[in-house]
Amino acid sequence: MSDFLQLNVSRVATSDLARGLFRVEFRAMGTTCEIQFQCNDEGVAGNFKEAALDWVRNFEATYTRFEDSSLVSRINRAAGRDWVAIDPETEALFDLCDRFHFITRGLFDPTNLPIIELWDYKARHPRIPTDEEIGRAKDLVGWDKVKRKPGRVYLEKVGMGIDLGGIGKEYAVDSVALLARDFGIGDVLINFGGDVAALGHPPGYTHWHIGMEDPGNPGKCWGSLALNDLCVASSGDYRRFFDLNGKRYGHIVDHRKGYPIANKVQHVTVVAGTCTESGILATAACLLGEEEGMELINRFFGAEGCLHTKFKRIDSHGIYHYMVSD
Repeated sequence: MSDFLQLNVSRVATSDLARGLFRVEFRAMGTTCEIQFQCNDEGVAGNFKEAALDWVRNFEATYTRFEDSSLVSRINRAAGRDWVAIDPETEALFDLCDRFHFITRGLFDPTNLPIIELWDYKARHPRIPTDEEIGRAKDLVGWDKVKRKPGRVYLEKVGMGIDLGGIGKEYAVDSVALLARDFGIGDVLINFGGDVAALGHPPGYTHWHIGMEDPGNPGKCWGSLALNDLCVASSGDYRRFFDLNGKRYGHIVDHRKGYPIANKVQHVTVVAGTCTESGILATAACLLGEEEGMELINRFFGAEGCLHTKFKRIDSHGIYHYMVSD
């Protein structure tokens, strides 16, 4: 489990005191997380803050693959050997995996861990896997190899492994958004490492404004999105990669081929009704390439997006409804 540390819980600024705007900052799931919300009752605000932190802490402890005691690690260790008991929330999460595996025609596949581990861009001395290693890893990938019965799950081959990195933060954003509703908080911005839910609006404004990073100039934005009751997520390989023998290898690996993507797509941003939809569509579009990726976004009801290659930007039919040029 990554270091979970609450960094700051405070009013955003003195000028916001009367407007009841709170901000919670912490680190979880390997990234910086922030929740901004409007609440005129400090007791309710404090209770929501504690509930959100507890939920994220428990979620990470359960589903991280980096902690031996987590449920995901237990499932992976039992691959090819034993069934593992799971609770109703895990059942619901795996149901979502079923849905998005179907919607993306297999592009979203949480069993791609054997391929991911071959291409470790964080390694001190990254290397190119052999064809034999890639072939063996590909044989261990396939969501259809995950067997499920009520309250139990089983990975059918030794060496298989589940990695929920493609859905975890997004699912957490959606879950904390639902938690805010339970506390009667309708104006909230949840940002977990760039996966965002923008519900209602901040005090004094009509929309939450979300900056869109320029992949050609990381750290700077080329524009922003004005959102109410929508979510946004991005995917791209221009920040996380390694260079070897004059070639760049990004962190997004196409499990169908066993290699990182090499289709000129640098970055995809998707707006949708849930953060889970946004994130999975963005990554799937990266895998598909510019034409098929944009086609996927355009045909998904309620989704809009924009896709960057090195030389151009391609927009979906209705993304201009939300875009604000800076």
